[in-house]
Amino acid sequence: MHSSVSTAGAEKIIRVDSHTHIMLRDAELVAGRHSEPKRDITAEELLALFDQHGITHGVLTQPSFYGTDNALLLSALKRYPDRLRGTAIVAPDIAEQALAGLYSGGIRGLRLNWLRKDDLPDAAGKAYQRLFGLAREAGMHIELYIEGAKMPQVLRSIRHSGVAVVVDHFGSPEPDSGINGEGFQAVLAGVRDGNTWVKLSAPYRLGGMPADGYVQALLQAGGPSQLMWGSDWPWVSHEDTQSYAQCLADFERWVPDARQRLTIWRDTPQRLFGF
Repeated sequence: MHSSVSTAGAEKIIRVDSHTHIMLRDAELVAGRHSEPKRDITAEELLALFDQHGITHGVLTQPSFYGTDNALLLSALKRYPDRLRGTAIVAPDIAEQALAGLYSGGIRGLRLNWLRKDDLPDAAGKAYQRLFGLAREAGMHIELYIEGAKMPQVLRSIRHSGVAVVVDHFGSPEPDSGINGEGFQAVLAGVRDGNTWVKLSAPYRLGGMPADGYVQALLQAGGPSQLMWGSDWPWVSHEDTQSYAQCLADFERWVPDARQRLTIWRDTPQRLFGF
């Protein structure tokens, strides 16, 4: 069992898993997807897993294979508004009123899952700049998942709008260039500037490179207040190699300081997701 991070009862024990998914096999899937659910994954199963491991709250991230149909996600948020928040995928022309409806339903981020896209949308164009501006005004952030090699230009365009950015999975640094790669360096620059946050999640998506060096670079750039932890449960396409206990053990190894873990587990996600 992981160690406690409370101090004499003075601080409420909140531990947030900032990156999880739920899914149903019979829900409609989008064309051109690069993954799909192997089994039904419910919010109830997720919360039971949380209870087993001392996790109090979680963030549901919309899987790319459902596209902009966020119905399953919103249903879970409605059932468990005290424990769950969400990150949705929307079309760039979404109406302002619809965005407000998502916020009231527990959505705090808009996800750009642009991984494995040969033709990237234009983040600097009018449509997406409008979306980023609406998100900023609504108190939402933009969550970005993209290859490290494509990170600099896209991240620059999002940050230009003034909206907060949350980068998935360590910023997806390129294995051959690692910390010195242009993509990861762009992420570090955003972290230093204080408007970019990074999820310490899915180390198995780093092309075989260890996560420890990336964590230390991120901590040096912005400290724990710019970081969150996520399990990436149920580890789509990596189901057979992961366990929740291992995810927690990895986190404790990356961040051995209990005070820093508390900030990453509690303070940062509270600020960005409103728990």
